[in-house]
Amino acid sequence: MGRDRKSKHKLSRREGKDLFGTGGPSLERRLSQPPGMHGNKPTRKTSVYAEQLREKQKVKRMYGLREDQFRRFMGKAMQAREQTGLALLTLLERRLDNVIYRLGHARALRLGS
Repeated sequence: MGRDRKSKHKLSRREGKDLFGTGGPSLERRLSQPPGMHGNKPTRKTSVYAEQLREKQKVKRMYGLREDQFRRFMGKAMQAREQTGLALLTLLERRLDNVIYRLGHARALRLGS
């Protein structure tokens, strides 16, 4: 099983939001600037595809999923009778690691990774 060992703050800065709930004042100051040497350069208007990709990446990172796991959840959500987005979030919130986090027994969703 693969594990994402990248810096959580760097991933949060890429998305512009504290994804993991582990940030503090230092992260809050730096969220407005993307990571990397050229983070301050002016941004272009993003395409619809780019916006959808960023949202997909954000969900994958928040729940600690790999691409194949995400595709499996997406397939199940598309087969559900309710709206696909709501079905996907329902499936993701039912995962055991997420339930333990929501009950307050863990400090962060992906503490071990």
